[in-house]
Amino acid sequence: MIDVIVAGGGPTGTMLAAELRLHGVRVVVLEQDAEPTKIVRSLGLHVRSIEIMDQRGLLDRFLALGKEYPVGGFFAGIPKPPPRHLDTAHPYTLSIPQNLTDRLLLEHALELGAELRREHRLVGLEQDPDGVTVELADGARLRARYLVGCDGGRSTVRKLLGVAFPGEPSRVDTLLGEMELTADLATITELNTEIRKTQLRFGAGPLPDGGFRVVVPAAGVAEDRGTPPDFEEFRAQLRATAGTDLGAHSPRWLSRFGDATRQAERYRVGRVLLAGDAAHVHPPMGGQGLNLGIQDAFNLGWKLAGVLAGWAPGDLLDSYETERHPVAADVLLSTRAQVQLMLLEPGPRAVRHLLSELMEFDEVSRFLTEKITAIGVRYDFGSGPRLLGRRLRDIPLDGGRLYERMRAGRGLLLDRTGRLSAAGWADRVDQVHDAGAELDAPAVLLRPDGHVAWAGADQDELTAQLARWFGAAR
Repeated sequence: MIDVIVAGGGPTGTMLAAELRLHGVRVVVLEQDAEPTKIVRSLGLHVRSIEIMDQRGLLDRFLALGKEYPVGGFFAGIPKPPPRHLDTAHPYTLSIPQNLTDRLLLEHALELGAELRREHRLVGLEQDPDGVTVELADGARLRARYLVGCDGGRSTVRKLLGVAFPGEPSRVDTLLGEMELTADLATITELNTEIRKTQLRFGAGPLPDGGFRVVVPAAGVAEDRGTPPDFEEFRAQLRATAGTDLGAHSPRWLSRFGDATRQAERYRVGRVLLAGDAAHVHPPMGGQGLNLGIQDAFNLGWKLAGVLAGWAPGDLLDSYETERHPVAADVLLSTRAQVQLMLLEPGPRAVRHLLSELMEFDEVSRFLTEKITAIGVRYDFGSGPRLLGRRLRDIPLDGGRLYERMRAGRGLLLDRTGRLSAAGWADRVDQVHDAGAELDAPAVLLRPDGHVAWAGADQDELTAQLARWFGAAR
């Protein structure tokens, strides 16, 4: 029996597979496509995702292929300088196209021993108290202890489970593609500047190889968004919006996306779970979709591994939905607001102007930046110190850096008192006494995802929280 089948080989699925493999879980990723997609929807990683890559030792690979930009200016496209004193060691956005992110995360998962099976399309599932049986399009059947649907907004797993996906349907579609343009760069730049004064869903940007990435409003809402637009439709919309098709020719790929906003009512049904776009879809404003899915996987991986290893407390796996559902709900609200702020009617334009003025205050700018970059996320662990429930930024330790000590995906006790112990959990939790002066507490207990499960100096309190998050002592 396979431990976990992951349906979907995109960034959420491969990130989850890698997290599970850190703990020795046997993972098989089922991907229906024969080859990696050429479509590039996401263009970068936000701060929290950058931190995650650092926590797992992947950041240098991403930095080598991406480009750093200052954080800020992406809430509803309102240009503002970065806020001061952002609580992170990585105060930048990393521009990197999704196909490279996909490749790097897949390589990481495969290096750790995950198995990828291409051209394997899941069409059915049945579960019982001991596991899940999945049926593939070719009639083959596979058996696993758990199944996680990371198979996108039109998730087959979610539909087979019968989990409702309430929300708002798409009201506007946008066309996206890569192609060649014969217009000169000066003309394209001038058109970009002029048109985006009133139409923020237009843009044509050069690619490193000489082609262009082009985005333009669609004429209407497609019934089947999975069907790409034809090139003539794309050129017609360019003429309608810009007055010229810019000499567009030789398309490499074309796609469309909408502004639907939906969230699964449940993230878990028995031994089947949902993550990434299978659990939530929203407009692309702020570039949060791929990042949200990676962060789902980072939250889920160690918990599911703990269940499979037999040490997880009974409610640990349920905490995945308890923690991540509100985070996605907040992203849905944020992207809805950004859509409204980008409308051309007088009312939305007036609110946009007012918000732009408010964002001159550093506190407002920081709040919105922390919201989009996910470094403001705080899980509800009950009352306690300010750090409780938040992720801890990378801090220097006497023997290196915090994130360097988190590469194995284990819990971590940072103890400045020298009096505390996690000895009964040594197989799950590491202990560091050289916490350094930047730790704003006598001691903290970090979960494998970097969130603070406890802060204080009392051994009895620590013991209770070790049992809460890491099960019984051994």
